[in-house]
Formats: sequence, C-alpha cells, structure tokens
Amino acid sequence: KNKDKMRLYSKGIFMGYRRGQRNQYEHTSLIKVEGVRSREDTDFYLGKRVAYVYRAPTKRNGSKHRVIWGKLTRSHGTSGTFRAKFRKNLPARAMGAPVRVMLYPSRV
Repeated sequence: KNKDKMRLYSKGIFMGYRRGQRNQYEHTSLIKVEGVRSREDTDFYLGKRVAYVYRAPTKRNGSKHRVIWGKLTRSHGTSGTFRAKFRKNLPARAMGAPVRVMLYPSRV
C-alpha cells in the first residue's frame, strides 16, 4: 500500500490587505497561490474556499488548531494574485503565513 499522505488543497500565502497609497481595506485579503502566474490562470480558482489554519494557546473542542474560512472572490492585478474575503478579517500577524486553497466548490 502507498502510505504517502495526499494533499487535497493548493498552497497559498496571505500577502496583506487590499490597499491604496494611503488607505488599506482589512476586509479584503490578497492571496498568492502556488503555480498561478497570470490573470488567465486565476479563472480555475475563483470561488474556491480558503482556510487559514493557526494554533491557539488554549484548547477548544479538544484541539489547539483553529480555522478562519474565506473565499477567493476575484483576481487582483495581472500576476495571478487573488482577492479573498474571510468570515472574520485575517489578523495582521498572519501576513506571510500559509493558507490552504481547497479545490471545492467545483465550477467545471
């Protein structure tokens, strides 16, 4: 038997918040997904769920791991970056941290 673990999500990075020169909008996060380099490549991922998994100091429901769920809403720029909305805004300490881009819901 093949006992290797299968990864059922794509890796992404939380790059920061949508912003202009002087204002930043914390309700919209910028996500860079591994392997997506152009705006044309972004179409497959639009609408996919995103999970920011982190460890908290106290246990809740028997686990120290917690998740903030979000969704990729649209592309941002021309280099394959996404805008995402999360149920609760991601904390600033999460900048540069990995996020999981789930391969559902499917639009195929």
